[in-house]
Amino acid sequence: MREHVDTRTRIQDIALTLFVEQGYEATSLREIAEALGVTKAALYYHFKTKDDIVASLAEDRVRAVEKLIAWASSQPRTEETRRELLRRYSDDLHRDRHHEIMRFFERNQTSLKNHPTMEKTRHRMLDLLTFLVEPDDPTATRLRNSMALFALHAAWIVLGDETISDEERRAAALEVALDLVRR
Repeated sequence: MREHVDTRTRIQDIALTLFVEQGYEATSLREIAEALGVTKAALYYHFKTKDDIVASLAEDRVRAVEKLIAWASSQPRTEETRRELLRRYSDDLHRDRHHEIMRFFERNQTSLKNHPTMEKTRHRMLDLLTFLVEPDDPTATRLRNSMALFALHAAWIVLGDETISDEERRAAALEVALDLVRR
């Protein structure tokens, strides 16, 4: 865990770890407070519910994706732009704890299915996909280019338990993603 982080970030880090290890439903606020070494009252100062913690994690991802969408909106719609979008998304996904947040979302899909921030996250990801495909692209090309983005996530799902470094996982995912995207 990062050193010298604020309490809110520490809560997010601990909660995220417990949510991934135990599952969202099986983790209580009491367990999060105990893992932090604080009282539930201290935890409530920052987050009243587990949903509030999830919302804060999702908002971190949404902000990152929105920043990438803003960048892509200002670029020409070329193959190189699509490739750069994948590189930037890969960099972002591996910055801080974003890949852990995506792993949490994947492992807790049933519990989070109707969570409002998850709907917003899904919509932003669909918005991001529009920069990888053109409406007149053949169906197979649209699917291939869309799968390029998901390949970056798959590295944490498919290769998550393998004894390879995060950098190897990231490099393999980016290689596959770049191989997939084309006009």
